[in-house]
Amino acid sequence: MITRYSRSKMADIWSLDTKFQKWLDVEIAACRVQVKLGNIPEEDFQAIVEKSAFDVARIEEIEKEIQHDVIAFLTNLAENIGPSSRYVHLGLTSSDVVDTAFSLLIQDAGKVLLEDIDLYLDILKQQAHVYKMTPMMGRTHGVHAEPTTLGLKLTVWYAEMQRNRARLVEALAQVNVGKISGAVGNYAHMSPSVETKVCAELGLAPAPISTQILQRDRHAHVITTVAIIGGSLEKMATEIRGLQKTECNEILEPFSSSQKGSSAMPHKKNPILCERVTGLSRVLRGYALTAMENQALWHERDISHSSAERMIFPDATVTLDYMFGLMTKVIGTMQVNEAQMMENIGRSYEVFYSQQLLLKLIDAGVLREEAYRWVQRNAMAAFQERVSFREKILADTQVMDKMNVEDVIAVFKLDKYLQYVDEIFVRVYGASYTHSKIKQGPGAFPNSSGHI
Repeated sequence: MITRYSRSKMADIWSLDTKFQKWLDVEIAACRVQVKLGNIPEEDFQAIVEKSAFDVARIEEIEKEIQHDVIAFLTNLAENIGPSSRYVHLGLTSSDVVDTAFSLLIQDAGKVLLEDIDLYLDILKQQAHVYKMTPMMGRTHGVHAEPTTLGLKLTVWYAEMQRNRARLVEALAQVNVGKISGAVGNYAHMSPSVETKVCAELGLAPAPISTQILQRDRHAHVITTVAIIGGSLEKMATEIRGLQKTECNEILEPFSSSQKGSSAMPHKKNPILCERVTGLSRVLRGYALTAMENQALWHERDISHSSAERMIFPDATVTLDYMFGLMTKVIGTMQVNEAQMMENIGRSYEVFYSQQLLLKLIDAGVLREEAYRWVQRNAMAAFQERVSFREKILADTQVMDKMNVEDVIAVFKLDKYLQYVDEIFVRVYGASYTHSKIKQGPGAFPNSSGHI
């Protein structure tokens, strides 16, 4: 991934220095096991441990000539270790080292992503509690539906990110394995017990069975999970972009005093962070497709997956880590216009109370279809005429023949939509909460006319 969209902690994991160090860790672990089995003299093992150094530039120089990165790595080690290097890579094939080390790299990257998720969950939870009872209009199909709260919206995201965390933990477990099983996976040159011991040295489980490589369904699981998590961040970013539209103006991503939004229009405050997240999520979905394409290899292995993996794993994990940095900033420092939210609720002229009124009429003995027509007729007229739905209902003789004024007024109460917020929070966050007072904002529903 380009430096513009990288954070150093994750990028460093995928550096050549780190990769070759992981390769060396596997080679040393294998030598240590062979020493215990009596296959490598102790003095040679000590020489290997003390002198095993590598130089990235030298490895690249050798590789240009021989066109094989593992042999170039081993050649460089031999240059530094000397005669004892004959015991390095004893009985191994290249993929024993590369795939096992790759699992270690993926685990390190996964730990960073889990840290990202945990931080993001904390921010979502904090903000959900701040805006727990802040009413805003819920929208379906982009159209005003019924009121909800910003706290509930954030809690939906929190619960989704909890699921994403569980997905990532499972995916990492699937690839928390190594293989030291030889050229086609049949342990022709060492016993399965060596593999078990080497993997234990590295903190990995031995793959129950492998070919020349670990099977790529494991790796596809990781990258598709990364893409799903990216899709969740995109979903959240897209929602904030929608709510930042001028005609909505409910939530705005952070915009510093020195920031500029447009080279031509000084007034502009564009949701560039959320748009960046949206674009990068598309890239992750492309990587997911590539990871699934990597599953089907010829016979016991070909290297058609190798070139792709060298790109998609660093890029996908670096990109998702960067996206988390953006969204943590956005959620943690977003501007919430509570008064505007109430004003936008008022722009529906109270027509969102239609379902409650419909149910009241049904309770009063009106057939559902007939009640629906009465309510719909008044709701449409209220919106078109820009008058209060409540006023239209109070003036409708058919409706008022079935209901009294008190019944109608009882329908038009915002509290009805927020009565179970506390219970939902208990379900998600697992703690008890006392009833929270509804934030109604300046000028919200000031009188019986209802609309703002």
